[in-house]
Order: sequence, then C-alpha cells, then structure tokens
Amino acid sequence: MLQINLKGKKAFIAGIGDDQGFGWAIAKALAEAGAEIIVGTWTPILKIFTSSLQAGKFDASRRLSNGSMLEFTKIYPLDASFDTPADVPEEIRENKRYKDIGGYTISEVCEAIGRDFGKIDIFIHSLANAPEVQKPLLETSRKGYLAAVGSSAYSFVSLLAHLGPHLNAGGSALSLTYLASEKIIPGYGGGMSSAKAALESDTRTLAWEAGRKWSVRVNTISAGPLRSRAARAIGFIDRMIDYSQANAPLAKELFAEEVGYTAAFLASNLASAVTGTTIYVDNGLHSMGVGVDSPTLVVEELV
Repeated sequence: MLQINLKGKKAFIAGIGDDQGFGWAIAKALAEAGAEIIVGTWTPILKIFTSSLQAGKFDASRRLSNGSMLEFTKIYPLDASFDTPADVPEEIRENKRYKDIGGYTISEVCEAIGRDFGKIDIFIHSLANAPEVQKPLLETSRKGYLAAVGSSAYSFVSLLAHLGPHLNAGGSALSLTYLASEKIIPGYGGGMSSAKAALESDTRTLAWEAGRKWSVRVNTISAGPLRSRAARAIGFIDRMIDYSQANAPLAKELFAEEVGYTAAFLASNLASAVTGTTIYVDNGLHSMGVGVDSPTLVVEELV
C-alpha cells in the first residue's frame, strides 16, 4: 500500500499565526505523515500566537488522528518584508511589537534554522500581505502595490534563496497561490492578483534554478476560497465560498485539510518528479468558463 511517509523529515512553515488557515492544515498533514514541524510567525503577532498556544486555545485543532498533539519544535519570529537587519526601518525597529524581538529578518531566520537544525527537507510558504487589498487596482498606490508583491511573492524567492543551502537534496519548496493570478476576481485588489501571478511565474523559474543548484523541487498550490482570518480581511469571502459551491464541478465547500493532504503529497517522495507546477485544489472551479448560477444562463441538470 502506498503511504506518505515523512518520518525523519524536518519542515519549516512560514506564515502560521493561528489555527484557521492553510498553513496550519499543512502543518497537521505533514505531522500526521511523521514530519517535525518548525514555524515562522509574523513578528507582530508572535506573542499572541505563542501565548494562545500555551494557554491551550488551539488544543482542539492540534489533535492528530492518533490522539497525540501537533507540536512545533521551534517558533521563529519572521517578518518576510525584510531580507536583512539593514533593511528594517528605524520606526519598525523601535515599534513596541518588534523592539524586544531580534532575528526576525529572512536572512537571520534562515541562518538560525541552519544553526539549530543543520539541514531541513521541506519549506512551505504560507504568507501574504497587501495593505491596500480592498482597493481596486486602479486605486492602488505604488507603495501598496510593491508591498503586496514584496510580501506575497518576492518573500518566497528570498526565503528559498536563503534556505536553499540548508535544504537536503530531494527536498520540496511549496507556496500557496489563488485563481486571481490568471482570472479576474473583482474585489481582490491592492496588487494581490499581480503578486499571485508573479508567484506562479517565479515557481517555474525557481524550479529550474533550485532544481539544478540544490536538487530541490518547487511547486505551488492554487487553493480555493477558505474562511480564514486572512481571507476575511478581503471582505467578501462568504460570497466567494457560495459562488464556488454553486459553480465548481464539485458542489461542496473546500476544507483546509484537503490542501494539507496535497501539500503532504508534494513534500513526499511520491512526488519526486513533480516540479515547476501549479496544482489546483479548488473543487475544479478553475476549469469553469462561466458561472452556471448566472440568471442569463440556463443549464440542464446532468443526470
């Protein structure tokens, strides 16, 4: 029987800050397969996340199928907007949410992972940010647009560049994208659609470069809408879920664990020849050319 076996593997997941999103679901799936989990959490919410974890607020979500609990070997503060300490502005360094926390830039976190763990096997990029995400693209400022691309796309490039020397040959790097990279999703603004398009393009180029340089595979999952904290910030996630259920080939809600299972497969030796690919986990919504619930379109029910 084929099984996903990640025993002895170490996975670094950048972007877990609660128990609601895809990053958490991926962590659980990798842990179920036997992997050791290392986490990078956005610096401003690090104390909230760790205190909630210690207080048991996530205990129900942490439980694995064998009754044990999802454990994080180490949690690093991470702000993927900054590559090196020299990139951090003075006002950020002196901010109360940063002042007493050190080593949160990409280069520092990756160096720390190398010191603490030597080599790792899996890198998951589960973070994105667009300060103007609720603005139409035509109203997005240059600063907001570049912030979206920098935090949501270039951060994957930079993290992989710095983590590459610490990844074992045959390792896997994976990011999360969205259909707005290739289709118009009104309301998904602030440069985020551009960032996701860049992320998918970078996935192909990085697959070539990281594959030849470190023998590491690079893929991205295009996930359907999920009622996560990050998605709720956009403002219309419930309508997107309703739309997907009404129009996707599989008329059901997407569950975060379904993305987690796909990530576990891509991280395993079962996907040893899969790289440079966008894998859709969206109940098939990406394949649709029209919305079948449109009042201008009548589709006979298939039997």
